[in-house]
Amino acid sequence: MLKLKGALGLLAAGVLVSMSPLALAHGDVTPHPIDTSALKQLGTTWADANPYRGDKQAAAVGAEGYMHNCAGCHGLNVITGGVAPDLLKLDADCLDMDAKEQQEACLKDTDAYFKEITLSGKKNSEGRYTMPAYSAVFTQEAVWALKAYVDVRTHEELHK
Repeated sequence: MLKLKGALGLLAAGVLVSMSPLALAHGDVTPHPIDTSALKQLGTTWADANPYRGDKQAAAVGAEGYMHNCAGCHGLNVITGGVAPDLLKLDADCLDMDAKEQQEACLKDTDAYFKEITLSGKKNSEGRYTMPAYSAVFTQEAVWALKAYVDVRTHEELHK
């Protein structure tokens, strides 16, 4: 009987060890600062809309930051795996609008939403955080660089 318990213990330990990569499948959820030193600095007053929209350098900085902070839940290349909301849908309706003024107003609204959720985090109906708040780690430049990357990926996916 003792040998059976030992074998079962070893089997259980083996299962746990083999499953440990699955426990990390969503990556490190500790917020990591994003190096924005290569970008035009925006100052302390937050912009109402993304000042980096269409800026390739900002999108590249955002891509790097996204991989370290967002991909674990929102998916590699902003293609969701179903764990967290699909960020590609954030601007999709705006980009379908014909009137430029409507489109700009819509994008400004989605920028504001993105900024708020990124800085404050998101809680579920039970009050549990389902997304961490990044306000203590991200600068304005970091938030807008992330959004610039999400915008680029949205355009790429819509124009496949």
